[in-house]
Amino acid sequence: MTSGAPALVDVHAHFVTDRYVTAARAAGHHQPDGMPGWPSWSVADHLALMDEVGIGTAMLSVSSPGTHFGDDRAARGLTREVNEYAADLVRRHPGRFGHFASLPLPDVDGVLAEIGYALDVLGSDGVAVETNAHGLYLGDTRFDPVWAELDRRRAVVFVHPTSPPGYEAVSLGRPRPMLEFVFDSARAVSDLVFTGVLLRYPNIEWVFTHGGGALPLLADRMELFRGLLPGHDPSVPPVPDQLRRLWFDLAGTPLPHQIPALTAAFGSDRVLYGSDYCWTPASETARQLASVDSWRAVTTDNAHRLFPRLAAHP
Repeated sequence: MTSGAPALVDVHAHFVTDRYVTAARAAGHHQPDGMPGWPSWSVADHLALMDEVGIGTAMLSVSSPGTHFGDDRAARGLTREVNEYAADLVRRHPGRFGHFASLPLPDVDGVLAEIGYALDVLGSDGVAVETNAHGLYLGDTRFDPVWAELDRRRAVVFVHPTSPPGYEAVSLGRPRPMLEFVFDSARAVSDLVFTGVLLRYPNIEWVFTHGGGALPLLADRMELFRGLLPGHDPSVPPVPDQLRRLWFDLAGTPLPHQIPALTAAFGSDRVLYGSDYCWTPASETARQLASVDSWRAVTTDNAHRLFPRLAAHP
């Protein structure tokens, strides 16, 4: 860490609880998304890493496979439990943690109830969803009431990748975060674009992970094909212009290729830092962060624009 460098805001930080992992395993997620197993996590270990590498605030969220394992009622209960746990951490460690509340998609009624509780009662900084919910992508019209409510609240929506439907045929038995996550992020964004969600709900602040995955390389291609799609409206802003309104974190392998591609496509004024801890081990988090040390000031300033309350905790 460079002397005098600003305390980073980490928008992509995860936690797990014993109850959550037990529920996920009971639903068959013994090797989540094809990974070897579940990571260990504790508040003390997380704070120690943050202090070591100069992270001031970590925005906590539950990673894939989320909190909905097939039963709406069970998902509502588990979602509420992990959200209350994270909100309690935020209260007990002022300035050190923030929280993106989990939502039990595709249960729309459960989601709407949790949005109100998380944002109005728990004080969550935003909400977290996955790139698809049991095969339903974010542009599905069934989710319109969710986006309308979040648009009304001008909410931050953190979109984390997950395994795509039919992953068995394309992942070839390899961990899905390696390739499928980066493609599913691009697929989810394309769905938001081509269904008009980004334009219908302009007050949502969308955050996508891993530099947008494959998106920087595909934005121009999406625009090229847009005119061939049914219902094409030439008055709609070009795809790259729509995507420049999104926020992107640097989790994963930011250098030597990810950052140049991302900033060439969308600029640097909406680039955020993300560690992906605890799914990324502490040693790898420290190594990755050292590689992007020069981005501390830019990403911190950007995060303070997205989350003004964090500017009060330098």
